[in-house]
Amino acid sequence: MIRAAPAIALAGLLAIGGAAAQPISMRDSFPIGSGPGIVCTAQTAPTDGVLTDMFDRGYTIVCRDAAAPVGRAYALRRRGDPAGRLAAARDAQCAPGPPSEIEGLGRAETLDCRTSAGAAYRVYLLARGNRLYAAEGLGGYDSALRLTLRTIVTDRPAAGQVSVATTEAGDAAAFARAQAEALDPRRALEEAYRRNNAGSYAESSEFFAILSRAEAAGGGQAEAMVNQALQRSNLGGHGEADTLFARAEPLVANDPVLARRLRNYRAMHLLNRLEPEAAMAELDRPLPIGARELPRTEPVDRLLAARLNRESPVSRRFDAAGTGLQPEDKVAILDAQAQHLRGTIHRIEGRGGEAEAALSDALQRLVAVRGGRVASVLWMRAQILGELAALEEGRGDRAGAERRHREAVALLTTNYPASAALLAAEARLAGFYARTGRSAEARDLFGRIVDANIDAGGASPSLRGALAPYFELLAAEGASPEAVADMFRASQVLVRPGVAQTQAVLARELSGGSDEASRLFRQSVSLTRDVERTRIEIGRAEAEEAADPARLTALRAALATLERDQVATQARLAEFPRYRAVASGAMSLEELQRLLRPGEAYYKMTVVGDVVYAVWATPSAARAWRVGATPSQLDADVDALRETISVVENGQTVTYPFDAQRSHLLYRRLFGPVDAEMGAVRHLVFEPDGAMLRLPPNLLVAEERGLAAYRARAARPGDDGFDFTGIAWLGRDRDISTAVSAASFRDIRRIEPSRARQEYIGFGENAPAGAFFAPPASVRGGAPLGGDCAWSPALWSRPISAEELHTASRALAGESPGEAKVVTGAAFTDTAIKEREDLAQYRVIHFATHGLVTAPRPECPAQPSLLTSFGGPESDGLLTFAEIFDLRIDADLVILSACDTAGGASAAATREAGITSGGDFALDGLVRAFVGAGGRSVVASHWPVPDDFDATQRLISAMFQSAPGEATAAALRRAQRALMDDPQTSHPYYWSGFAIVGDGARPVIPARARTAAAGSVN
Repeated sequence: MIRAAPAIALAGLLAIGGAAAQPISMRDSFPIGSGPGIVCTAQTAPTDGVLTDMFDRGYTIVCRDAAAPVGRAYALRRRGDPAGRLAAARDAQCAPGPPSEIEGLGRAETLDCRTSAGAAYRVYLLARGNRLYAAEGLGGYDSALRLTLRTIVTDRPAAGQVSVATTEAGDAAAFARAQAEALDPRRALEEAYRRNNAGSYAESSEFFAILSRAEAAGGGQAEAMVNQALQRSNLGGHGEADTLFARAEPLVANDPVLARRLRNYRAMHLLNRLEPEAAMAELDRPLPIGARELPRTEPVDRLLAARLNRESPVSRRFDAAGTGLQPEDKVAILDAQAQHLRGTIHRIEGRGGEAEAALSDALQRLVAVRGGRVASVLWMRAQILGELAALEEGRGDRAGAERRHREAVALLTTNYPASAALLAAEARLAGFYARTGRSAEARDLFGRIVDANIDAGGASPSLRGALAPYFELLAAEGASPEAVADMFRASQVLVRPGVAQTQAVLARELSGGSDEASRLFRQSVSLTRDVERTRIEIGRAEAEEAADPARLTALRAALATLERDQVATQARLAEFPRYRAVASGAMSLEELQRLLRPGEAYYKMTVVGDVVYAVWATPSAARAWRVGATPSQLDADVDALRETISVVENGQTVTYPFDAQRSHLLYRRLFGPVDAEMGAVRHLVFEPDGAMLRLPPNLLVAEERGLAAYRARAARPGDDGFDFTGIAWLGRDRDISTAVSAASFRDIRRIEPSRARQEYIGFGENAPAGAFFAPPASVRGGAPLGGDCAWSPALWSRPISAEELHTASRALAGESPGEAKVVTGAAFTDTAIKEREDLAQYRVIHFATHGLVTAPRPECPAQPSLLTSFGGPESDGLLTFAEIFDLRIDADLVILSACDTAGGASAAATREAGITSGGDFALDGLVRAFVGAGGRSVVASHWPVPDDFDATQRLISAMFQSAPGEATAAALRRAQRALMDDPQTSHPYYWSGFAIVGDGARPVIPARARTAAAGSVN
């Protein structure tokens, strides 16, 4: 049986020796400070006019969530006038300040400055012996400046906590991109390989992406692009990897090193795609004739060696003595890597003898290269040792297996401390402990691995599979409160939907109300996205065959301005203490239980490898168990149920009799262990994973009663099988909210409600674009009729009735009609919505229109959008994902009465919005966009919503007919029950599709006097 192969990213061919024990002066980069997570780093970066001596050193300081460097640091020989050179390079007006005491160093000279843009700027100067040390930068990053100065003066890491403003809007990839841009290409290449070898694939990918553009004119583009392709594959972007490999192949040509690299990386890519036979075929494919032997006499030898040996400061020093890595060394390493891959494939296919022979051969080859002192050889050796340990365990040699695992951990501890690669090796050792009955040791080691990932701010892609033995161990002890708490904690490092990150950002923004700090916070987040979008534009402009130099110059100038403004905003934000602490994404089970109210329960799903786990919590109890279905079985169940709800056939949306029996089986699989407790649950908070991200749980059949009556009714002659009255749906007797993470649910529950002065604004009933023929299906959304990537204008010819908007408006306005507004027809345009400055004044925002969430054609990129009227020459009649993200709202509730609005967004749409993470999962589309705009909770649909029997209008209208203080989830359930009890609309297609993403316990109409609310309106 073939088992899933781990992502194998053996990309680096780095320096001789390891970096762990190197003094700071020997490194190209170093983290600033200590404590959980890396908030700021320093990278060597020569500065014109400042570094005049070969022994001078200069660094740029880059911090998380800052789009550009925030400061600089120097170690300068005291020749000439180093202080004068610093002053000349400084874009600031300075005056002497009082001396400052630097921990462990004594007093330093200080300068208090203002940049030309008016930002506070601080300078520290310290003379020691024949050197002048300096650290300077924006005042909001003072703690980073002081720690950097301590680090370069003592030439070793300085302990201390960096206290700077963070928004959480960026991610590890964005931080890495800022770091990469602060380095020159030679040093960025070394850092890219180092991060790859440390298992930080997302960060490495950003470095290689920068290099693939920066080195286009310098001959290094092929190397960077091949590496970038592998990183995208390791991160699951297999289609993007295929494209990059294809683009790189002609550039590789007959280069003997790059040809082997391309061969190996393609094989790894195929292993990532679970295609071991294809991977072996790739390894067996002959290299280009010119690449089979390494040329030794042509001048290109020296050029090639010089380029390949620029990967680290240590190897550059060895190169100067003629002892650095040569092309033949790299060929030997890559050929050994190919043997490693062969051994991996044999192991996956169950051919243990051949696997061991190939892996042992690979290990011997690696040890033979420079005596095994090349850092990446040590990393690859650790990988091979892990493979050999698995083989030895398989044949019962436990002592040999443990020895191999420990050797691998020791190698990585020395050379890649605190890295994802080390944590993965430790997880393999912990898994070995778990499988061999050493549960206490396994629990302890896995717990430390989880804590390390939480401190680092997230898990590597390979960790989800590596934690499988831990979850299995904890599930076996599911009755133990400690095991339940540990599983809940571990599950939080595996959160996937990008909307979880966006909700965390919103909660952070609103953590202190709507003051100046919140305004600065949002300004910084918006500028961060503008920076990303401008970078995308620059990348496109550079890729054009006939690039416009003037346009590129303008874009680069615009980017520089945006980066400067974003960093200045971040520095000002540091004045507010609540934004200086790094937010923890994890919470304890006890904290969750305190958050829950009487009658509430939280159900968290987690997919780990081939197993699904559940954690169940109420205010007074908690349980954990292994779900009785595999992820593939749940996928099959969800697919089968969705095909009876809504499927497109011959261009029309078709609904079949719902498979209620399968729905009950799915309920038993998910909720069987807590079925007896469900009766006491009035509000279920459901955090889905895997297939259940695509299905609302309210349509699960909770009890057998009603099924027999339905079957008897459906068996009668002439019955169409669509009358589901009497079925015991899970959502019939309990409110249901959808959470995207436990931490985001906590944050949304705690933040203050909207401060909007007016109750409601609704948008819908677009003005038709012209006289077009009617579409074939009566649903909101539909198949495109055009022949390119544009939607057919026919979609605009069937506007949705505004009746539900008027019903909601009347309900929320009460005695003050001015509190509610409905915008329809020619006023409902994309341009008008984007130009509105009052959207943040409405507590409830409601769209009743067509939702376009899939691409017009399979070959087109998806751009989730809401259809609007056309608003003039600049209008496309669509409010897109990116445009929604740009809106400024302050809403307790956003209602998207449109098709499939709970779906995901493509990577292209996500990047267009200036977002670097997420987009691959359900809820990452329009839901995420409205959360990003400022919506606390969003009601969204899982499929095309029906107009038949006025079902959607009845549902949404009834939802607003609630008493003040009634929970949103309760109002929605009440409206759904009315449709459940009507034979014509009892099929889940009509009532089940809408889900509340956020906290459904928040009311539709606040429990406050109408007159008081009306009196606050100007």
